[in-house]
Amino acid sequence: MAPGLALSTFPLETTPVTTALPPIPGTTLFDGAQARKGYALNKMCFSFNDAANRAAFVADPEAYMRQYGLNEAQAAAIRAKNVLQLIAAGGNAYYLAKFAGIFQLDMQDIGAQQTGMTKEAFKAKLVAAGQ
Repeated sequence: MAPGLALSTFPLETTPVTTALPPIPGTTLFDGAQARKGYALNKMCFSFNDAANRAAFVADPEAYMRQYGLNEAQAAAIRAKNVLQLIAAGGNAYYLAKFAGIFQLDMQDIGAQQTGMTKEAFKAKLVAAGQ
């Protein structure tokens, strides 16, 4: 340890946060409840780090979803390739990026879904905002 530095000690138990945060319109907070809700979905999307798993999903999405125990809301959102529905079903944006990549969906596709715009309209909005 470097001279003058001391190890910080933190209590092993954490104090639960009891204050509710104000809602952010149009935003699904990814908190502990969402993490538990989306565990199977996020575990499946994490598996897409492996090319063989991506190929197995593309070959038989229904069997792959069953293998991970997705519920019907999660499976329907996967079938629809709808990122907002996936987030509502407990999906974490970082893991969902793995899923989106399988179908060559980029951030502009996702932004268009989030705003209810076409990809072309969303791109035009980005260009206009940058001028």
